[in-house]
Amino acid sequence: MIALQPGDVPLSLYLHIPWCLRKCPYCDFNSHAIKGELPERAYLEALLADVEDDAARTGGREVQTVFIGGGTPSLFSGAAIRQLLEGIRSRLPVADDAEITLEANPGAVDAGHFAGYREAGVNRISLGVQSFAADKLKVLGRVHDPRQARDAFHLARRAGFQNINLDLMFGLPEQTLQQALDDLRQALELAPEHLSWYQLTLEPNTLFHHQPPALPPEELLWDVQEAGQALLARQGYGQYEVSAYARDGLYCRHNLNYWQFGDYLAAGAGAHGKLTGKSGVQRYWRERQPLAYMQGGKTAWRLLNRADLRLEFMMNVLRLREGAPLALFRKRTGLPLSSLEDSLARARAKGLLRASGEWLQPTPLGRRFLNDLLVMFHE
Repeated sequence: MIALQPGDVPLSLYLHIPWCLRKCPYCDFNSHAIKGELPERAYLEALLADVEDDAARTGGREVQTVFIGGGTPSLFSGAAIRQLLEGIRSRLPVADDAEITLEANPGAVDAGHFAGYREAGVNRISLGVQSFAADKLKVLGRVHDPRQARDAFHLARRAGFQNINLDLMFGLPEQTLQQALDDLRQALELAPEHLSWYQLTLEPNTLFHHQPPALPPEELLWDVQEAGQALLARQGYGQYEVSAYARDGLYCRHNLNYWQFGDYLAAGAGAHGKLTGKSGVQRYWRERQPLAYMQGGKTAWRLLNRADLRLEFMMNVLRLREGAPLALFRKRTGLPLSSLEDSLARARAKGLLRASGEWLQPTPLGRRFLNDLLVMFHE
């Protein structure tokens, strides 16, 4: 391995707020239904303690993006988010033009919340809409209805947000092609800057996994994806990742850093981070249970080995439609390019990767059969 240069790796910060009004049956994130009063103050103190610990490991590197995810971060008040962001800036150098995203649930937000978040320094909102069909929202266990979804978007606009993402699913239980495209059209009518449009999957340890609903067949899902991507392209949304579409190049900078195998600090119950040091790349994760976390739960660390680095780099970079320079592999993993030669040759021979020797980019076939492509980089 070559010596890594941590200062050359972009740095982000992820903050996890684990509470929701209700646990959705498809959700495998570390989220918990609220029971009693929300412990804002105690949780903020725990988050900032994490940030302070991590600050000592970063060598003064500047944070380029901040993402407040969940759970439902919009359960926290604007004052709490202001306190959080001020606390972060007092502990870490944060770029003046940092992208600062907050996830919001249309059923747990109002005009006052959005105004407070904007004043606190949040400059990007991600709304978890999932569907504009009332019956589908009910099946998904969402606490909002279609009107609340549209209202939340307009409230965010009126609060001054010029960069809004909508999360939208397809492949919902018993969903037809027409219903999926109607959802997408309603999202496009709002003209968000960014759309995360992705297929519902049945993840382990979820209610849907144990009690599977009737999902559309694979053939229909492929038809939905093709028709939806054509519709998005006609409306000016460029696909830059498997499930991410943006207008005017307004990509999610935070997620792009993940996909380019950048570094990210992690604060919050169950949050996962990645940090490059001169000795290698480490992953770490926080205590999952919110109460134990606030009481000082332990953080686990693991140094990635050669096989980990190869696979994890490819799992991220090959999600990108344009891929990445092959030289990025050496810069972000410390491994020689020769360690990829056999895998690259097999992938190109099967038509899953572009033939260019200087660039890692999946072909349309490779994007469709991404898991088969990734297997080729698994030792």
